[in-house]
Amino acid sequence: MRVVVLGSGVVGVTTAYYLAADGHETVVIDRQPKAGLETSYANAGLIAPGHVYSWASPRAPKILLQSLWRSDAALKFRLKADPRLWLWSLRFLANCTAARNRANTLRKLSLCLYSQAQLAALARDTAVEYHAIRKGLLYLYRDPAHFETGTANMRLLQEHGLELQAIDPARIVALEPALAAAQGKFVGAIYAPSDESGDCLKFTQGLAAVAAGRGVDFKHEHEVRRIEQQGGRITGIVTDKGRVEGDAYVLALGSYSPILARPLGLDLPVYPVKGYSLTLPLAEGAGTAPLIGGVDEANLVAYAALGDRLRLTATADFAGYDTSYAASHFAGMLRVARELFPQAAAYDKPDYWACLRPMTPDGPPIIGRCKIANLYLNTGQGHMGWTMAAGCSRIVADLIAGRAPAIDIAGLTLDRY
Repeated sequence: MRVVVLGSGVVGVTTAYYLAADGHETVVIDRQPKAGLETSYANAGLIAPGHVYSWASPRAPKILLQSLWRSDAALKFRLKADPRLWLWSLRFLANCTAARNRANTLRKLSLCLYSQAQLAALARDTAVEYHAIRKGLLYLYRDPAHFETGTANMRLLQEHGLELQAIDPARIVALEPALAAAQGKFVGAIYAPSDESGDCLKFTQGLAAVAAGRGVDFKHEHEVRRIEQQGGRITGIVTDKGRVEGDAYVLALGSYSPILARPLGLDLPVYPVKGYSLTLPLAEGAGTAPLIGGVDEANLVAYAALGDRLRLTATADFAGYDTSYAASHFAGMLRVARELFPQAAAYDKPDYWACLRPMTPDGPPIIGRCKIANLYLNTGQGHMGWTMAAGCSRIVADLIAGRAPAIDIAGLTLDRY
């Protein structure tokens, strides 16, 4: 079978790899000159089942409301005359009950654990190097009440197969000596021993090279203009460089998936949420760089060492398809980085980046079949695309091959809306 994959981020590339491994003739189309140059380019680097909680929770409406006037909020909701934002928001609010939050979190957890196992197998089978650190992640708390809430919430994940430990400041520093200077700022942490970190871009481009070596045709610098359909089937992809045809198609364009799906009569409830990342070169001979990644929960700043660089990410900004940024947007991240790891990095050499996370209103991604017979969806992974990519892509490849997925995909398909 000839399969056309739209998108060469980490999700699209892993999909293409699995399809080629199944013996399909596989084509990947992307507007960028190389794989992984949009949302996968400079993400947090965390592979984090321990941070899988659905954003739609009973606490979320208050947080969104406060973001309207707080300039320092990690989540920024902007009042805009965008009907798609309002529809997405209504669906989000409908999922902010305790029962729906629990169900959505557990769906995500099952997928993330499966995906992590698939990623480990991929790394073994391909020998792709991506600065992987498999020593767990730390979720750091500064406030006793917040820590108490975090430890109460972690029991849900523990009950469903994820090892988590509530630890004190002394144990934090024992696990991560680089945090010694900031030890007094934290009341405790949740340690997830099986969580990981790694360079998503390095992985994506390395896997793309492997896939290309196995026959995958990457058509980079091809702008998709439209998807053509007839008789309930996709008949071809029109790009600025010509038409591409296949027997089956996979839509893996992240936040841009809804734009191309809309003319096909598909309503994909995926909205772009802008995230900001900061990359710093490690100081020469720095012995104070973090050994493992983590999240400062008070500031919602994630960090990870990626080879000779320190990556930090923060902020969820409902700004539509705007990817612009200014140096001022990164001031909070720089402050937190200096506070946590004062000697670790060259703070005068920041590299700034902003990208669009494809968020669904309930949290789980949208994968699998839809009403168009030969179109498969693999989008909406939100801020956990790196964690979910291998699992989502394996599932889509299984469905195309006519195999039953290894996990239950109820609640992950488009028909849940």
